[in-house]
Amino acid sequence: MKYRERIAAYQRLREQPLWKLLASDRAPVLVGLLQGLLMEGDRRLDASVLHERLQNRLDALNADQLDVELPRTAQAYIAYWLSQGWLERRLPEGASEEAYELSRQALQAIRFIAGLGQSSALATESRLSLVMQQVAQLARQTEADPDARLAALQAERARIDAEIAEVSAGKVAALEGKRALERTRDLIRLADELAEDFRRVRDDFEQLNRRFRESIIDADGARGDVLDRLFNGVDLIGESEAGRTFQAFWDLLNDPVRSGELDEALEQVLSRNYTRKLDRGERNFLRNFTATLLDRGGQVHDVMQNFARSLRGFVQSRGFLEQRRLNQLLKQAQGQALGLRDVLRPTAATGYVLPLSATRLRSIGQWKLHDPSTHYVDSTIWWSDGAEISLDSVGDLVAQSEIDIRSLKDDLYFLLGQTPRMSLAQVLSARPARQGLGSVIGYLSIATRHGEVAADERETVQWTGADGQVRRARVPQVWFVKEKRDELV
Repeated sequence: MKYRERIAAYQRLREQPLWKLLASDRAPVLVGLLQGLLMEGDRRLDASVLHERLQNRLDALNADQLDVELPRTAQAYIAYWLSQGWLERRLPEGASEEAYELSRQALQAIRFIAGLGQSSALATESRLSLVMQQVAQLARQTEADPDARLAALQAERARIDAEIAEVSAGKVAALEGKRALERTRDLIRLADELAEDFRRVRDDFEQLNRRFRESIIDADGARGDVLDRLFNGVDLIGESEAGRTFQAFWDLLNDPVRSGELDEALEQVLSRNYTRKLDRGERNFLRNFTATLLDRGGQVHDVMQNFARSLRGFVQSRGFLEQRRLNQLLKQAQGQALGLRDVLRPTAATGYVLPLSATRLRSIGQWKLHDPSTHYVDSTIWWSDGAEISLDSVGDLVAQSEIDIRSLKDDLYFLLGQTPRMSLAQVLSARPARQGLGSVIGYLSIATRHGEVAADERETVQWTGADGQVRRARVPQVWFVKEKRDELV
């Protein structure tokens, strides 16, 4: 009966974006456009840039009078690709417009199609060699017997000594150019897939964040397991399996010794004569490989930190209580509806009347056109004193926001280790306000619990916002003292 299960599984897969793209009648055109726009060059494009580039390509295809009819506009194509799951739309932090990138399934489909046209005769030898090396390394690293481990190391040393003797005698067996070229291209494909694995990691974090929020909302009783761990200061995103796996990879990538060795090896490979037969895109990929990994890994790292911070803010603001109540009401309503389904027919009267409403527009003459010249805006600028901030309201402001209190406490702990007493203005001068006004509010909140407050005094503080503008405010005089430094841990 396994064939029935396979057929059912393939039927489900057929509805996935990957299969839909491959099965499309326009697959050659679609794959060619998607690959050229969002895979061979920039992996993410702003909406305006993508619309312009796609429209140029559509115009070029129609002008070439190919056997292809492309009547749709670029905007219509992009909307269609989004609905099919071949594109993903995101709004990067601080960006003025949306950005587009290929979905993970679209990338898999394009790689599959591209791989069909490539020769795999020598690539098979390359992959076999790679598998053999990994198996041998795995066997060595999992060997627990000291005698066997020592024997393997001595054999490896004997092999290296023999190779040193041959090289010293002038016998160097270098990999011939054609095989080296194919092996290099095989490594490029593997490295490209590795770089795109960050997309999968990012998706895992998004699902993990969604599951945690659902667990908090659905938790029975006053506090569930997820809530208990969050209130105890546990970083659920970072401590998850996906978080630990990514952190281990991120630490390895940021290891100066290992990354330096990788850069040096890449430079040596690019200096070989056979690499001249690589196309420009392949050489650029190898040259920028480490930077690409750091850039894409950095994006995932920022996403993980933002998810963890927003999850803590979601709990601290008590916003989950409202959503939990709404969820309970929905479940209650659904339960009551299910209980009445055998008693109350769909066409039965409920006794509830919903009054209808409509606009009373009798004539188009009731409408008046807006004339800007008849409206005068007074441009006089009036100066006023800044509003006073009550320290009693600071706690509520913190609870309703996503201020990173932990980072602020860490900065204060470090600064108070160097000086016995600091005002808020001195703290902001020594440490940038990463969250702008949010950081100022956060420091004031910390001061009400772990500092000294001079209620009748005021001081002027200043900070630089995310837009580069310097802002000032008058706030209550607060002091952070070394005697309370340990309370910040």
